[in-house]
Amino acid sequence: MRKEKELLFEMGAPGRRGALLPACDVLARPLGDLLPEKAQRGLSLELPELSEGEVIRHYTALSARNHGVDSGFYPLGSCTMKYNPKVNEEAAALPGFAYLHPCQDDSTVQGALELLYRAEAYLNEITGMDRVTFQPVAGAHGELTGLMLILAYHRSRGENRNKVLIPDSAHGTNPASAAMAGCSVVQIPSDARGLVDLEALKKALDEDTAALMLTNPNTLGLFEEEIAAIAAAVHGAGGLLYYDGANLNAIMGYTRPGDMGFDVVHLNLHKTFATPHGGGGPGSGPVGVKERLVPFLPLPLVEKRGADFYLDYDRPQSIGKVHGFHGNFGVVVKAYTYMAMMGAAGLKQAAADAVLNANYLMERLKKSYLLTHDRLCKHEFVLSAAWQKKNGVSAADIAKALLDYGFHPPTVYFPLIVEEALMVEPTETESKTTLDRFATAMEEIARLAGEDPAQVTGAPHTTPVGRLDEVRASRQPRVRWTPAAK
Repeated sequence: MRKEKELLFEMGAPGRRGALLPACDVLARPLGDLLPEKAQRGLSLELPELSEGEVIRHYTALSARNHGVDSGFYPLGSCTMKYNPKVNEEAAALPGFAYLHPCQDDSTVQGALELLYRAEAYLNEITGMDRVTFQPVAGAHGELTGLMLILAYHRSRGENRNKVLIPDSAHGTNPASAAMAGCSVVQIPSDARGLVDLEALKKALDEDTAALMLTNPNTLGLFEEEIAAIAAAVHGAGGLLYYDGANLNAIMGYTRPGDMGFDVVHLNLHKTFATPHGGGGPGSGPVGVKERLVPFLPLPLVEKRGADFYLDYDRPQSIGKVHGFHGNFGVVVKAYTYMAMMGAAGLKQAAADAVLNANYLMERLKKSYLLTHDRLCKHEFVLSAAWQKKNGVSAADIAKALLDYGFHPPTVYFPLIVEEALMVEPTETESKTTLDRFATAMEEIARLAGEDPAQVTGAPHTTPVGRLDEVRASRQPRVRWTPAAK
């Protein structure tokens, strides 16, 4: 029988201490001299009293209940949850980076500015862009920034374009970001191959088109083979191409968004470039642009004068700041360390290995699950649980069952164009041994779905917490402890 973990509030006892402090040597003053009565607490805090050992054991036990890239395979599609080298953490913790203040004079932070300058140069080379801003702190933040740049560009030309075209397989943040930017969204259907329907795209293009938001490879893990024709059509209508960089891990060193015709790109340093992410952060979503959009980038940009680096605020056409100071600098340090350590050949090998791992898993699992688009994939692929659904087993049931095998589930029910979708991205950092263990678990679940569906629909069976009421958890969240009535 599962047992909920006790809270610290429920564990303590009066008199237990985690620290021994000397007696107070400051003359006590009446509380009324310090705070007005209306600001004083009416009840005691009733904080738990525990020893240091009890507190440490409690949080260590809680951490063991979480699943992350340091504890196991994490095959989330479109998320590139790959292992993060610990040397990245060591670099970010160096005092010369960790102890800086963003308001210091440029002359005192030359090393940090040089790192930003070099990291931008690396990203320009990888993406085929001309300049990069590091201010956005997540992919969706980068999307909003990119769209603001696109709109500023059109306005500078005396055009009031506000229609954004988005494929039906796009990441959900794309239409959300477009709406936040004040644009209208037009969905472009996929063709039978799972790619953008070029003819439908051409029909949707007009004088109001601001941009097409696209990722390549797309969310089915398929490369948009007609990308040159797509770019020509959008540019011919006066629009711009926006590249969602979530899937860049598949193409590093082989092709670049800038060479495909994209004008703006956001990157996920916390995905492609091996910095930790999840749980709301930390993230970094820098945005790169072609030359014609450079004047509109957020200020400041790092520039070099002679041997010195400085922050350039003299940018009259800039859209202004989109984040305080210079973005999540510590994440940029980690990503720079990764890029410098890997080098051009290493990044290209990472992309090749990611594609190899994905195709290996896809070929093995398509015998047990429906593969709606049976073509060579890039870094990820999408299975369907449609076969299992006939026995009452859903994609969500399969995801829950994977927890019993020690694996984090893949992304489920996305993209929406695949029924009962299971979106798998193994990344390049997993060994064939790990991939085989995952495939064996998926095959076993498929077998159970046919022979003993209740075993799957009742999963998970071995986790500290069983099947939750997810609808109630979303609509009626209970996020604070309430003491028992005395």
